[in-house]
Amino acid sequence: MIITINRQYGSGGREIGHKLAEKLGIGFYDKELISIAAKDSGFAEALFENADEKPSNSLLYSIVSGSYNPRAWFFGGTDILTNDTLFNIQAEVIRKVSAKPCVIVGRCADFILREREDLFTVFTHASQASRIKFVADANPKYSQKECENYIKKMDKSRTNYYSYYTNREWNNALNYDLCINTDKVSIDQSVELIIKALEMAGLK
Repeated sequence: MIITINRQYGSGGREIGHKLAEKLGIGFYDKELISIAAKDSGFAEALFENADEKPSNSLLYSIVSGSYNPRAWFFGGTDILTNDTLFNIQAEVIRKVSAKPCVIVGRCADFILREREDLFTVFTHASQASRIKFVADANPKYSQKECENYIKKMDKSRTNYYSYYTNREWNNALNYDLCINTDKVSIDQSVELIIKALEMAGLK
């Protein structure tokens, strides 16, 4: 039983995943994947942190996304392989940890493990107002506009990352077994909802 959770920023997806793993007594992986990938590969953990859920910095991606800077590329300002290489290392870590039941948050785990028959995929979302409150509570000095911009930036980064590596739409309900609006369902209720869905799907 492998549960993956993709989430809009500020929708509570990580907290749901953590509580779900505790309730089921199984592994939980989010930022933990970075530490494992660094240890397994011998690369500095900071490299994985800098590339975490950010789209590739390859030449092809920069052209497609409109961020291509010929001068920067000519003078070696960007490492063409870095993010793709780190993604592949992290993908191998995801396959390794999924040898045992676990919950994995983000990082295209739903796509990487898509051939698994014991996979259950979840997407959490929420209203703009509740997400702004989430950011404001974590960053009291932010204005509402700064909160809105931060949410927009995080969603764009996750959308581009997911699209680049999977050729899928990150927030398309068709890509998930269960979508949860956390405005309507609390964190604890979301955990119970997922467990019930797992039972109905014959995975628990």
